[in-house]
Amino acid sequence: MVNFSCPTRTLWNRCSNRVYSEYRPIDGAAGSHLSVWPQKRFSSFGLRHAFGLRSSAVTTHLPGSFRNRIPLNRFCSLTTTTIMSNLKEVKREDHRLPLDVKPTHYDITIKTDLEKLIFEGSVKIDLEILKETSTIVFNSSGLNLRDIVVHSEALKTEQKISAESHDSVSERTTVQFPVALNSGSKAQLRANFDAPLTGSMMGYYYSTWEQDGKKSYYTLTQFESTAARRAFPCWDEPLLKATYTIHMVSRANTVNLSNMPVTSEEKINNGDWKITHFEKTPLVSSYLIAFANGVFDFLEDSYTSAISGKTKPLRIYATADHIHQAKYALDVKKKVLPLYEKMFEIEYPLPKLDTLIANDFDAGAMENWGLITGRTSVFCLDPQKFSVAVQKRVATVQSHEVAHMWFGNITTMAWWDNLLPGFATLMGEVMGRLYPEWKVYSEFITEHLNQALALDAKLSSHPIEVECPDANQINQIFDSLSYSKAGSVLRMLLAFVGEERFLKGVSIYLKKHLYANSVTKNLWDGIGEATKLDVATMMENWVSKMGFPVLTVTEANDGIRVRQDRFLETGPAKEQDNQTLWHVPLTLVQTGPDGKAKQDNSILMKEREVSIKLDTSKPFKLNADTTGVYRVLYSPDRLAKIAAEAAKGDSVFSLGDRIGLVHDSFALSTAGFAKVSDALVLVEALRGEKEYLVWQGIREKVSQLASIWSEDKNTHQLLNAFRRYLYGPLVEQLGFEYHDKDSADTKQLRTLALQGASVAGEQSVITEFKKRFQAYLDTGDDSSIPPDLERSIYICVNTNGGRTEYDAMKKIYAKPRTPSSKTAAIAGMCWARDPALIEETLKFIFDGAREQDIFYFMSGLSQNLVSRRRLAHWTKENYDEIYKRFSGNTQLSRIISSSFDHLTAEKDAQDVEEFFKVKDISKYDLGLKQTLDTIRANSSIIQRSTGDLVNWLESWRERSKL
Repeated sequence: MVNFSCPTRTLWNRCSNRVYSEYRPIDGAAGSHLSVWPQKRFSSFGLRHAFGLRSSAVTTHLPGSFRNRIPLNRFCSLTTTTIMSNLKEVKREDHRLPLDVKPTHYDITIKTDLEKLIFEGSVKIDLEILKETSTIVFNSSGLNLRDIVVHSEALKTEQKISAESHDSVSERTTVQFPVALNSGSKAQLRANFDAPLTGSMMGYYYSTWEQDGKKSYYTLTQFESTAARRAFPCWDEPLLKATYTIHMVSRANTVNLSNMPVTSEEKINNGDWKITHFEKTPLVSSYLIAFANGVFDFLEDSYTSAISGKTKPLRIYATADHIHQAKYALDVKKKVLPLYEKMFEIEYPLPKLDTLIANDFDAGAMENWGLITGRTSVFCLDPQKFSVAVQKRVATVQSHEVAHMWFGNITTMAWWDNLLPGFATLMGEVMGRLYPEWKVYSEFITEHLNQALALDAKLSSHPIEVECPDANQINQIFDSLSYSKAGSVLRMLLAFVGEERFLKGVSIYLKKHLYANSVTKNLWDGIGEATKLDVATMMENWVSKMGFPVLTVTEANDGIRVRQDRFLETGPAKEQDNQTLWHVPLTLVQTGPDGKAKQDNSILMKEREVSIKLDTSKPFKLNADTTGVYRVLYSPDRLAKIAAEAAKGDSVFSLGDRIGLVHDSFALSTAGFAKVSDALVLVEALRGEKEYLVWQGIREKVSQLASIWSEDKNTHQLLNAFRRYLYGPLVEQLGFEYHDKDSADTKQLRTLALQGASVAGEQSVITEFKKRFQAYLDTGDDSSIPPDLERSIYICVNTNGGRTEYDAMKKIYAKPRTPSSKTAAIAGMCWARDPALIEETLKFIFDGAREQDIFYFMSGLSQNLVSRRRLAHWTKENYDEIYKRFSGNTQLSRIISSSFDHLTAEKDAQDVEEFFKVKDISKYDLGLKQTLDTIRANSSIIQRSTGDLVNWLESWRERSKL
């Protein structure tokens, strides 16, 4: 899944994640059998899975059966006595389904009525009885269950269930019957059900679009992570794979879609309705099942398998208003499928692969096996007029979801504490092979690595593999750590062992777990087999511990000494937070005898400190090409020398090196390891840089400073002057016109420079943007607004305009030419400065915005320096309505964070804490903690660095005569 955007940092996390999981289930069971754990080590995954330990677990003792298997003194040696004393015995069934029975096959019929907005269905679930039981527990949520019957093959009886109990908190239904089912026997559970169709964007829900001026409805599913239970009763856990046969009943003029191809379709009820039958699936987890019903158009193509030579159909479906923008996503899918087959040496196994573009969608996109779904903004591209940014977004999202066909679908995590999302993130970068001019491998540093490090630098971070026993926590972990840190750690491993051996290991891993579930150790075993290295030991702390190291470089006569400590955004870590030692690939680049770059990938740092011999009179840099998941701290003198070398046209430092230098220098300076002025010295040295990706990092980091000091008028004005100084030469050189012959890099650099200059108050750019927008208002012709500048122009004219510009944004939002035009119009509305227009936007959030767009509005308002404090107050005022509307999907945590994380004072943090003290924060507790960390980090930066920043900027202004 792709998200646009965690369970809490609990006592249990802090102890259980200190050791590596040796978990392996017996006969497909989910780990409740303690006897499968080796005595030499306990399993963090197995323990959590067996006992369902929760973040609130805070009392006295461990289960006696566990103490009998593992000596208590051995356990305490891995954690601390204090943490041990705070664990209590909790039962697995608190959050997880019991393991008495296991589903093997579902036969599901769904009837959809788009006029009454209801659905009803029936299900037959074949079961294996693993343990004698007279109770069956399964997941259901929001369904009216009826006519429940259990048929036992062993007893040849059929038990009609006269009563059942339902727990709405755990979303489990329990049925009991008087005669027990024997262990080893088979049974079948049958039930009918119905429920209303809602616009919740989770489970089986409706989406809307306009057809001939009339609102029309269609339906689709979004089941990850625990919403299949909202569409049919099921065992809704990824480990419990089964096969599925889907039948859909619908009105005759609609199209039915599901994971597998249609086997037959027939008219019923005098031809007004029809029933569509689909092929049986392979073994698959419930969250990957998908179906949809509506009036859809489609485009069709095919690809030829690189493994078998078979030709398989590919389709992309959309409503009539979007189908003309769907071809590019279809083309990308066709190109990447054979690439993945070659990389993994495994054929895509299903007979077809469809994509459905949805007008209303909670996440970005979802990798349902055989039926990918996602937002219009990630799959639509107008072939006549599009920006590089939109093209890249569509390509990378489609590629990411196709990668999941292997990582997640063929091989699925046993539970949600796994790094398979990160694998899809890394493998999604296959687009670099199709579009080398995009420099995707280097862009990964800004798009993923730096985002992950920014989040992981907080005390409220969490490990990649993290305790998430219940749905509230599962939905929170789809963040930059689950996707971007996991992908970055894998990228670091790939760089260390080499791509060929890495991919061979991945292929070994996938082949050993076809149609099965796995834990992370299985992946390390596969790569270890291919590389002959102890990959599991090397990677353990990267996955099971939160945080990452900062490497401090001290120079000596014969080389350098390197020390690793945990990096925190608040400064040097205290002893209790600095216990982890990572296995760090140091990847050193230095100048060789021929004057060219010489790279050494052989150094694996395992200790707190290491010494490396090298000639420090020549340029050198650790973390070559920025493939490592760490920061590097040099002395100011060495950083200045590295900056001077990086600024050369023939520098020994690569594009990736230069991108990493920018991000490292700002992260270290804002955390207090260095001065903010040191980072600005680097930026000034790089002012002649030609690469867009380096400038992307510069723009992001200098803008961050302007945001932090937004309420300090003098400092903010100095930063704006410095930004105009940075972008001025680029604006003059690149101008306003986009040409077909321009490279992608040139187009993106032009967009960056013009956008940055306009936000910083460059009048020549503002005047040109206003002129182009006025031409559009006068004629209705938007040809003077290039797609690459659409968002920048809308923001600029609303920042410097009023009612006329604002009303134009509302019209564009209501009837956008493309999905990107719609999000650009949202940004324009949100950047208005007139208090009355800000209030109008806040009212529009509930009265006029589509549910899926509300996060865009709140994010935009938080970036507007004039509206961000009003947004924080508005969120408090409307909290109950926000919680009611969004507690059922994944947007709530992001909405809460975006409302407050631009605040900059300790008093702000205290006010936020006080407000949420009496709220149920279980669905967004980690996001709230991270937000509070961000506010306090902003406050600390202001207190620590204002003097240094102002002194440097005033000195720069004097030197520059500005």
